[in-house]
Amino acid sequence: MKPSAEITTDSTAPGSIISTETKQAVQQTVYPILFAISFSHLLNDMMQSVIPSVYPMIKTNFHLSFTQIGLITLTFQLAASLLQPFVGNYTDKKPSPYSLAIGMGFTLIGLLSLSIASSFIFILVSVALIGTGSSVFHPESSKVAYMASGGKRGLAQSIFQLGGNAGSAIGPLLAALIIIPFGQGNIRWFALAAVLAIFVLLKVAGWYKGHLALRARKKVAVEESRPALSKGRIITSVVILLLLIFSKYFYMASMTSYFTFYLIGKFHLSVQQSQMYLFVFLAAVAAGTLIGGPLGDKFGRKYIIWISILGVAPFTLLLPYASLFWTGVLSVFIGVIIASAFSAILVYATELLPGKVGMVSGLFFGFAFGMGGLGSALLGRLADHTSIAHVFNLCAYLPLIGIITGLLPDIEGKKKSAVK
Repeated sequence: MKPSAEITTDSTAPGSIISTETKQAVQQTVYPILFAISFSHLLNDMMQSVIPSVYPMIKTNFHLSFTQIGLITLTFQLAASLLQPFVGNYTDKKPSPYSLAIGMGFTLIGLLSLSIASSFIFILVSVALIGTGSSVFHPESSKVAYMASGGKRGLAQSIFQLGGNAGSAIGPLLAALIIIPFGQGNIRWFALAAVLAIFVLLKVAGWYKGHLALRARKKVAVEESRPALSKGRIITSVVILLLLIFSKYFYMASMTSYFTFYLIGKFHLSVQQSQMYLFVFLAAVAAGTLIGGPLGDKFGRKYIIWISILGVAPFTLLLPYASLFWTGVLSVFIGVIIASAFSAILVYATELLPGKVGMVSGLFFGFAFGMGGLGSALLGRLADHTSIAHVFNLCAYLPLIGIITGLLPDIEGKKKSAVK
């Protein structure tokens, strides 16, 4: 797609018709790019989800403790989180369209390495490479979604996040079919997805580069209103959002890393049966992600954050006491509700700090991954010293932190007042 090819007349004159058309071309919602970046996100997170999906297998093969399982997740999540704010801040200043494909190259190498890993240290190095690829992919691809949104930022982030959550749901299912029955070496088949993602991202990078060139050549600036808040209030709001991310991703860590072990221990399911329940939960997460963004655009992001974080608490509190059937049902409600928050939180944060989309995306994606990794490590150690059931009893209270959402300013209302 080359929007600049359609605009050939000079548009430097103030108020010219062509200038308006150019601005519309820059700011229109570009659905093919949104779907392409979402598909890339699907492939990226599908490959990442291989890591927790093979935990039961590698725990047995390498005689690992729950603490070591937690360290694997911590290594991956730290590699996937620490670089993200720096990558985002750098690309805000110097956009790098082809960094998307380069980052996916790290994931490709990490998957091939993981398929032949012969020791615990080898596994850690492999997952660190996959995490590094993720740290490059997420801030820049989130910015692409923002640029292609045409102002529908919640919708764009939901489409982008839907791909990631769908990939996370598909990954365990494919792992149960391809890796668990046939062994660790079959992880290499997932490397084909990395090759496909690199091809798609090269196409996206072409649009990204052309979009930047059009914006620079026609001197079209995207107008963004800054909320009428003090610097201290903005910082406090960002801290509140990060605390909400903490509660969400610590709870998500208990589900993505240990839900299969919980089901196996409490209900005596097989590994493959437990993977199916994990797939159902992650599919619910994907559905919730798609719902959250558009609802935030329509009703206000603060309300969706309220409902998503605090509203899931009754279901998480019931989960440890449920039968197998109701565990499956509750996991669906939990997945749908808790997943609707991230798009709303991310867009709310970009509106707090306009013009810093890459840095904000990197900070929040990075913090989310970091909290997921730290949560997995700490919960794994807790499980070794107590039990998986105790972990789920404790984590059930985390969504109650959502009550602090009430401290967030109503920036959407403030912006409407400013416009008036």
